Amino acid sequence: MRASVLRGIRDVAVEERPVPGPGPDEVLVEVTAVGVCGSDVHYYEHGRIGEFVVRSPLVLGHEAGGRIVAAGSDVPAERIGQRVSVEPGVPCRRCECCRSGRYNLCPEVRFFATPPVDGAFCEYVAVPADFAHPVPDALSDDAAALLEPLSVAVWAGRKAGVGVGSHVLVAGAGPVGLLVTQVARALGAAEVVVSDVDAGRRGLAAELGASAVLDPAAGDPVEQGVEVDAFIDCSGAPAAVRAGFRAVRRAGAVVLVGMGADELPVPVSLVQNRELEVTGTFRYANTWPAAIVLAGSGAVRLDRLVTGHVDLEHAEDALAPDPRQRHVKLVVQPRAAA
Repeated sequence: MRASVLRGIRDVAVEERPVPGPGPDEVLVEVTAVGVCGSDVHYYEHGRIGEFVVRSPLVLGHEAGGRIVAAGSDVPAERIGQRVSVEPGVPCRRCECCRSGRYNLCPEVRFFATPPVDGAFCEYVAVPADFAHPVPDALSDDAAALLEPLSVAVWAGRKAGVGVGSHVLVAGAGPVGLLVTQVARALGAAEVVVSDVDAGRRGLAAELGASAVLDPAAGDPVEQGVEVDAFIDCSGAPAAVRAGFRAVRRAGAVVLVGMGADELPVPVSLVQNRELEVTGTFRYANTWPAAIVLAGSGAVRLDRLVTGHVDLEHAEDALAPDPRQRHVKLVVQPRAAA
């Protein structure tokens, strides 16, 4: 099979690799679509994210969907032919975190495109059968892949306690921020305010359900009259985080999703005086069933985020600065040139 391989910083090439064979409890998935994520870009540009360092050739891509073409001996044969969305993080299933249902925090999790584990910028991947989630025919191949970032948004909404009547502030109208906006609306939020420096992104947020959009250049949210129950940061921008804290009511929640600075100053007196609950997010757990329902029902419009496609031979183009700045979400189609 063909695979797009990161060989070094800003060095990607297509290579021929063996098709993986599924283990007894695995399925072989022919990959039809892979979303390009900011983490892929970060590995491409810097060769590392925190403690995860690219030390040998790595296949990027963890937002994947496709079709099951083979099954291991312990997997029902009728699964062959199913269209699926791939959950890319496989935990040990034995540790305390796994047993308590928080398998996203498993210290032994093997996550696609996180060194040294290869990802899905390739034609086939082998995954545990229960991490290949069947999707309805109503979902496109792109949408099947983008159930992964939708899961990030579902997890953020749960952590923020968003529900019927909630007032929510979202900082950052990139793909995850736009998905958080839609999830908050689907969960019953009465108001979802989205802040972003880009006018085009603000317009898309409004189209996808934001009740109001803010330009940070016009002042922080409090200065623009915003007061919310939950602030979800999807920007990673220190200024946006500081401003968001101030907009949260007493007993509200602050959820940090965006990856920005390694350290941020926290307004401790504000957190204490208002008894704010502050938390981060690390991927997700048990989110695919909800994500499939949200996308399948049309409550979340995944295809609206997709603004371009590339094949494996041009996967590097999707990681370079110029195309990324012009697109909301790029999708790699591994079989497009076959």
